[in-house]
Amino acid sequence: MSGTEQFERGTDGPRVIVVAVDGSTTSLRAAAYAAGLARRQAAELVAVVVIAGSSLVGLAPAAMPAFDQAERQVADELRAQFVEATARAGVRARFIETTGDPFTEISRICEKVLADAVVVGASTSAGHRIVGSVGVRLVRAGKWPVTVVP
Repeated sequence: MSGTEQFERGTDGPRVIVVAVDGSTTSLRAAAYAAGLARRQAAELVAVVVIAGSSLVGLAPAAMPAFDQAERQVADELRAQFVEATARAGVRARFIETTGDPFTEISRICEKVLADAVVVGASTSAGHRIVGSVGVRLVRAGKWPVTVVP
């Protein structure tokens, strides 16, 4: 490589793999797949949980604290499972919890950690056929290789 060429992220395999988890069966499969990939590639695994809030909260603002508490409890349980599983597997790992729109936040974190690959679980929501799932939106963004795990 000459002095004028720059290294392109991910050309020798991923060094940072981001996995989005939300507690769904497909996201847990995605986390397991990403952990195995990270272990085999000696890559860092960054798990992202996005607390998006419920669309029903607008109809019942008084319910917001209960929804928020439930989502944070799920995030805490996911963090504990993730830390234990990655330590057992010997995978370098970070867990990031954030709030907002899942696509926007996952994209922001991917840029922040210089992600080489993104792994997400397939959506099981019928509504995503209309607006598009997070996985499809990440693929369309065209910034990272994206693996969607069924």
